[in-house]
Order: sequence, then structure tokens, then C-alpha cells
Amino acid sequence: MSLSEDAARVLKEWPAPSPEQEQLRLSYLDHLADHRDGMWRRCADGHLTASALVIDPARGRVLLTLHRKLKMWLQMGGHCEPGDAALADAALREACEESGITRGLTLLPGGPVRLDRHQTPCAWHLDVQYAALAPADAVAAISDESLDLRWFAYDEVAGVADTSVVRLVDRTRALL
Repeated sequence: MSLSEDAARVLKEWPAPSPEQEQLRLSYLDHLADHRDGMWRRCADGHLTASALVIDPARGRVLLTLHRKLKMWLQMGGHCEPGDAALADAALREACEESGITRGLTLLPGGPVRLDRHQTPCAWHLDVQYAALAPADAVAAISDESLDLRWFAYDEVAGVADTSVVRLVDRTRALL
């Protein structure tokens, strides 16, 4: 199964939690149907991306990265790569690379947490957002893509991040 086929399968099976999320789910499926390269950065009309919110429920906190190019506090994530066998694999790879947590991260069961479509300098990102549970002994390390990396208590996120990240944190907490 190709990465595009896996993404379409994931989106077809995902139970959108709201009408807004259902509309995005359907638009992502339309995008994949209309663009054979809709998973890849080269698709100028936009492309699917995968991200993961690294969360430590035991301590009530999330790990955010200060993105080097965008200069915003965000969850870990980005472009899919040819070596990604599945959309979930891309999200977990991005979480490990950008958090520096190389052992023990696991995706929250049940598939994506939410979807978010946003404009970036390269194109529209049709982001499929997962949550990754951090192990108790997680040690984070800043990657080349980050200016900073920091744990934030749940109630601190709204003060540093945009509404997309706040919604991702809220939805993830509701699923825990």
C-alpha cells in the first residue's frame, strides 16, 4: 500500500469529532483524489503533512517546539518522506526527530486526533494531527528545525501558541 493509499484509508475510517472536522476530512480525501502527488512537498496546491503533539499526561504537560522558520510554538510535525510506510509512521518519525526523544514515544491509540489546514511559506498544509505519549523518563533535545523546545503545562499553552495548537491540546486531553 502506498503512503497516499494509507492516508486515504486513515481518513475514510476516521470518525470526525465535529462538523468542521468532517468538512476537512472530506476536503483532504478530495485533495488526494485530485492530486496524485498530494502527499508530497512538490504539490504546489498543497499537501498532506503529519504531526504529533508530544504529551506527558502524568505531569499535565505538552512539549512544543519553537519552529525555526515560522517562529511559532508548535507541535512536532512536517512533510511526509518517501521512507514513511504510513501516515502514523510519518507523525511518529517527526515527533522523534523534532523532540529528540528517540525511545518510548507511542502514538495515542485510535488514529488521528484532529485535522488542521493552514498556509505555510511552501504551500497549504493539510495536517493530520496525532498525539504521542511521552515515556516517564523522556529527555528532550532541540533539533536543527527548532529555536527552542520546552514543556508547557496545559494551562500555559494558550499563552504561547495559536488556536490550532490549543485545539489540539484540548482534543487530545479529551481523548485521554
